[in-house]
Amino acid sequence: MGRTSVATAAAAALLVLAACAALPARTAANKISINWKPNVNYTDWLEQHSPFYKDDWLVFYYTAGQADVVQVDEVGYNKCDATNAIYNYSKGRSFAVQLNETKTYYFICSYGYCFGGMRLAIKAEKLPPPSPPPSASDRSSAIAAFARSHAPVIYAAVAVLAALLRMV
Repeated sequence: MGRTSVATAAAAALLVLAACAALPARTAANKISINWKPNVNYTDWLEQHSPFYKDDWLVFYYTAGQADVVQVDEVGYNKCDATNAIYNYSKGRSFAVQLNETKTYYFICSYGYCFGGMRLAIKAEKLPPPSPPPSASDRSSAIAAFARSHAPVIYAAVAVLAALLRMV
């Protein structure tokens, strides 16, 4: 490998690193797992896993015969009442639902655990628009921050490139 091709590879690697630093934090739907069981504080769970966005997937994992996942309206949620359920799923050990609208989704367990807190009200928001491209000064700040946070990897890459240059 000649010096020119090594230098080109090094420049390409640095360009890829800089591009990664500029990527938005979120560009696609997420899969959110929910261990659906009694005696869990789902208020705390919501705080840890929010925000939720349109097109995210919720996957409820539960013990068959001991729990179910019932989608209800706000009244059913507040009263722990599954009488007018939008959807009731009790087969298997998991249930996946896509948040395909920007609205609040309400889920309860109809096995009596709802009264003990086994219920979720999840508001699906519109995915925020991507960040605008950084200005020149913002780009250099982002590259510097990326370099600081990934210093060991960058040092290793430079060491490998230096070794390659010595070989040619």
